[in-house]
Amino acid sequence: MSNPTAAMLVIGDEILSGRTRDANMHYLAGELTKHGITLSEVRIVADNEDKIVEAVRQLSVSYQCVFTSGGIGPTHDDITSDCVAKAFGRKIDVRDDARELLQKHYDAAGKEFNHARQRMARIPNGASLIDNPVSVAPGFILENVYVMAGVPSVFQAMVASVLPTLTGGEPLLSQTLRVDRGEGEIAGPLAELAQKFSDLSFGSYPFQDNGAYGANVVVRGTDGSRIDAAMADLVGTFAC
Repeated sequence: MSNPTAAMLVIGDEILSGRTRDANMHYLAGELTKHGITLSEVRIVADNEDKIVEAVRQLSVSYQCVFTSGGIGPTHDDITSDCVAKAFGRKIDVRDDARELLQKHYDAAGKEFNHARQRMARIPNGASLIDNPVSVAPGFILENVYVMAGVPSVFQAMVASVLPTLTGGEPLLSQTLRVDRGEGEIAGPLAELAQKFSDLSFGSYPFQDNGAYGANVVVRGTDGSRIDAAMADLVGTFAC
């Protein structure tokens, strides 16, 4: 059986404007790979209700799980929670368990638990909370959608809390061979190898080094012995 599939929805005008560089996709992809879950699609959308609702609905029916990043803070443009609730036809309001977590946090810090901060306790009906050991404000799980913060340290902590609850498959393994030849030269033999090892994935990633062209050929799969065999053929095919 093939590994479970996942999608990621990155939400925020700041990502699309280039003001903020997204680091969460790279982290999530690595963690899911180790857990045996294939990250098959990543979308980035602006802080636009219709776009977020549409993306959540489309991705949730296409993949076993969907991870969102961003838009669950205290400001007016943090609309992800409302959009996810709307996507599944759920009501959303401040929930007692989330409010209690945040109240204790701000009381201990000597800060007012004001109206803006209370927005972070708004949780859709039927959702389960995602623990946030960094800044307390929880994410949540609704259906197969995991709603998490955009701040990398918080996102990573939330991923760590939900991964053990997910059913994964075989971890994806990979090996890389540097070939100091242009892609036009290696394309034919590489296609033959990809056909021979059809259970593996072959990727060619070109580079230019001091005026010379080459490619890093990456072989991926879940069977280490098959990858070893493919790498032996690669070395034999492209040995100088």
